[in-house]
Amino acid sequence: MSDLYVSSGAAPAAPNPKHAAEQPLGLTVHTLPTPGAALASDARRTRAGRWQMLLLALVCAAPVVASYFSYYVIRPQGRTNYGQLIDPQRPMPALAATDPEGKTVDLERLKGQWLLISVAGGACDAECESNLYFERQLHESMGKNRDRMDWVWLVDDDQPVREALKPALREAVVLRVPRAALAQWLQPESGQRLEEHLYVVDPLGHWMMRFPARLDKEGASKARHDLERLMRASAGWDTAGREAPAAK
Repeated sequence: MSDLYVSSGAAPAAPNPKHAAEQPLGLTVHTLPTPGAALASDARRTRAGRWQMLLLALVCAAPVVASYFSYYVIRPQGRTNYGQLIDPQRPMPALAATDPEGKTVDLERLKGQWLLISVAGGACDAECESNLYFERQLHESMGKNRDRMDWVWLVDDDQPVREALKPALREAVVLRVPRAALAQWLQPESGQRLEEHLYVVDPLGHWMMRFPARLDKEGASKARHDLERLMRASAGWDTAGREAPAAK
């Protein structure tokens, strides 16, 4: 007779907790996503990421856009600019320039400050001297905002700068740039020469204003008002300071 005994009437014994603890855990199997569903999910995440990047870019650009909107669009009735606004603005090109020590620098390193620019050959005739004088005076007239603006002389030929001029250029940025390359960025008013104007470039590197040719004292006073308005309009996003051009 077999030793196995089966009871036909008694209720089954309750499981021993000790034995239950020794049993392996059960596994729950979930349905795996189909390839199409996975691709759709990835596409949704990609679109969401792009929208987030776009919103971040808009938030960063908002102060710049607002300042230009207030300057170009929201103007008191009857107000006029002395300088001619450049539309569309021209971005600063990637040009190689040479500093007074003969080292090569990138022209784009001038970005980060407002720039008041004149152009002339190294010999610097009377018209050139007049522009440099008014540049320095306009720079000084900015008062507390003078550290947000550089006055720049772009020398467009190979002639050396006259020694007599150098003491007056201590606070100026002097760079030598080939005239042909420079003319692709800055341009004079029709019928005028490149050397006859002063040019304004914003901290983003956009040429955005040109003052009338052959500036005089009255014109310089009007130019100062234009520059002061630009300083006020950009005060929310532009700060003083920028690294000096680095030599290669």
